[in-house]
Amino acid sequence: MKFQPDTLGAQSISSYGDDWIGLGQEKISASFVISSRGERFNWNCDAFEDLTPEHFLQLAELQTELVIFGSGQKIRFPKPAWIRPLIERQTGVETMDVQAACRTYNILASEGRHVAVALLLERKPT
Repeated sequence: MKFQPDTLGAQSISSYGDDWIGLGQEKISASFVISSRGERFNWNCDAFEDLTPEHFLQLAELQTELVIFGSGQKIRFPKPAWIRPLIERQTGVETMDVQAACRTYNILASEGRHVAVALLLERKPT
């Protein structure tokens, strides 16, 4: 028997497609970061090749227990030097494709864990 309704106190990802993420009724088509404690900011990169150590330093400053890196439509791992600030703060880092990152974030956030997800939404050249 359930005593508590299934509700998510943190902002949750409501939907996703190949090049967009839904947060509630909002549809986002650029890379961004959200955390289970309400932080949200643009993650200014349009391609995996645009990532720098500073992108991961931003994630470390959130001081979460885990960062989920959604590396685009396929799994690509960040350079070890990029994630050093996270390791130094004893923050776990998991890399997966964007869709898996969305699902994992929602599950962990719904459990009350202090997590963040950084989603790389690559823009196709025009």
